Amino acid sequence: MELPAHLSIAQLTELLNNKITLSATDLQKVNANRDFLDRKIAGGDTYYGINTGFGSLCDVRISDDQLKELQENLVCSHACGFGDEVPSGIVKLMLLLKIRGLAQGFSGIHEDTIQRLVAFYNEDLLPVVFEQGSLGASGDLAPLAHLSLPLLGKGKVRYNNEVLAAADALQQKGMAPLPLHAKEGLALLNGTQFMSSYATWALLQAQRLQRWADVIAALSLEAFDGKAEPFSHPIHRIRPHAGQIETAEAVRSLLEGSELQQGVKIQVQDPYSFRCVPQVHGATKDVIRNITAVVEIEINSVTDNPIVFEEEDLIQSGGNFHGQPLALNLDFFAIAMAELANISERRTYLLVSGQRGLPPFLAKNAGLHSGFMIAQYTAASIVSQNKQYCTPASVDSIVSSNGQEDHVSMGANAATKLKKVIDNVQRVLAIELLCAAQALDFRQPAKTSPKLQRLFEAFRKEVTFNDADRILHDDMARAERFLDQQADAILG
Repeated sequence: MELPAHLSIAQLTELLNNKITLSATDLQKVNANRDFLDRKIAGGDTYYGINTGFGSLCDVRISDDQLKELQENLVCSHACGFGDEVPSGIVKLMLLLKIRGLAQGFSGIHEDTIQRLVAFYNEDLLPVVFEQGSLGASGDLAPLAHLSLPLLGKGKVRYNNEVLAAADALQQKGMAPLPLHAKEGLALLNGTQFMSSYATWALLQAQRLQRWADVIAALSLEAFDGKAEPFSHPIHRIRPHAGQIETAEAVRSLLEGSELQQGVKIQVQDPYSFRCVPQVHGATKDVIRNITAVVEIEINSVTDNPIVFEEEDLIQSGGNFHGQPLALNLDFFAIAMAELANISERRTYLLVSGQRGLPPFLAKNAGLHSGFMIAQYTAASIVSQNKQYCTPASVDSIVSSNGQEDHVSMGANAATKLKKVIDNVQRVLAIELLCAAQALDFRQPAKTSPKLQRLFEAFRKEVTFNDADRILHDDMARAERFLDQQADAILG
């Protein structure tokens, strides 16, 4: 499919499942921009990173016959990534976002180079990139260097779940290494595509998990014999935050037709972790909505440096590579998602607490069996870890490049820890689902709503009722895999 002129988060899943081509308009802009840059270089003027050194070496003039070598040296010297490999799905997003940025025709990229990136994307020839190394301010230099190395036949790629030397992979595909033209190394390495790819991945996961959080909370409410009253519309009409209204409406819909809600409720009020689901889940939804707007601006922007404006007859250095807009929002994103896990763990705690006619720890024979006692411990451990991950990265800055780069965003660290938070949220929700289903079994023969009953029955095909102690890790893992599905597809 043709790469759209404007990317939206909603489009990404379809794009990631298809091969892409560049539009004739994009290619025309790319070629016109490159021709202009070549004329400027031939004119003998000095431009940062095009015919000078980099960072604090920006005052060192490079001779014309060394410009291609300069770009290759840049990519190799900046490939300083360390730590864990970036997951392949996020690397593919990096390629897509780098292609979209370069295709706008402000980066001086050569058509051959961008088309090679498209080929990598289409063939799932995914460079091996590492999590650590970016300060999030001169662009994501180290990770984008690793993304670019295979263009030169260097570094490694992951292909068919196997790690290969890039040179070998190119040979298998009948591709020759590409020499970089003047400025291309900078265009490839400067940019926020590492941070942006984590941000877009996180938004895709958050869309699924915020729905699951509502569904599982509703199931837990039923299992705990909670009241539907806090979800009634008049309460939320007079405090009309969009996320709050949306969440209350979702839970009301999920509870519709429930036998359990027809029973007499002894309690006057439920604990906050049930009663305040619209306010807590809704606030997270509002944060996600705002961050989606920020990220969509970012993934459709030009974030390298210097930027080539042929229409204005300018080549200008600036700071579009600085990740501050992302860093601040990614820190906020992590906090908002962590709250879904925090409140989920509290509901799990109540489900295993032996209240409301449920047995202690949801064990059929408590004492001889410990039931779900330690599952709650695990959830508590995970939410504590999330609180540590939610310490903001964006409040830090470390001077680099001999003071030339004296304020950095640390947005890359905000991005990688956000992923850890989101992975943890899914695990905590999986534990709650496991406990809610067990508790709901104790409510039989009374049934929950038709929608939640379908969910319950689908889950019971994966994880059976726990009538005696067994290895809960296996059930927890099955529950986590269950959440990889779309809640709407199960609920109907």
